[in-house]
Amino acid sequence: MIDHAHDLEAVREATDRLLSATGNVDDAALARPSRLPGWSRGHVLAHLSRNADALVNVLQSRPMYADSETRDRDIERDAPRPMAEQLADLTGSAARFMEAASAPADWSRTVTMRNGVTDSASRVPFRRRIEVELHHVDLGIGYELEDLPEEFVTREIEFLAERFGGHPDVVSTAVSDDRGRTWTTGGGATGGPVTVRGTAPELLGWFCGRRDGSALAVEGGPLPVLPPL
Repeated sequence: MIDHAHDLEAVREATDRLLSATGNVDDAALARPSRLPGWSRGHVLAHLSRNADALVNVLQSRPMYADSETRDRDIERDAPRPMAEQLADLTGSAARFMEAASAPADWSRTVTMRNGVTDSASRVPFRRRIEVELHHVDLGIGYELEDLPEEFVTREIEFLAERFGGHPDVVSTAVSDDRGRTWTTGGGATGGPVTVRGTAPELLGWFCGRRDGSALAVEGGPLPVLPPL
């Protein structure tokens, strides 16, 4: 069950962790590559700021982005800024998101995300939490998948397993972690079933494209290649 208030508080905590960690990054380190291909750490922070504003648009019934070109152009524009400007923007945009997401609203309503994807408004805070938590890892500044809150890791695996469920390019796949929790995904492609086992952080890394899955145990076939997010 989605708990909007819980997720909003979790966004606040994740943002505080991010701001605290990036406060120790200097301009030279900011310009270095992140773990995302083609993006510096400045690109990652610029994206996080613009994503917060984009989710305000979603909550207020406006298009998330004007178009993909504008989204990409804004990130490129903002990426080279010095750390002080990045932090000010990240702080301000996060505050704007929290204000919009804290306003009284019908949280059962359907909202439209990027590329026409629809979801319940109540899930928007969790979507923002995903952005903050995973991109904190992408910065490569000491925060790893193993450092993510366990509750978040479990929910994000469930979220992505559901997202890839029935996907035409993914065989039927049973997933389990070392604590006995299980999920199923895929099923739209011929072949399988495949069983994938590993720790929750390694499973999440595979699901979200942050790790290659080499630390996972696979039975019934090769490790399925999941579509990019």
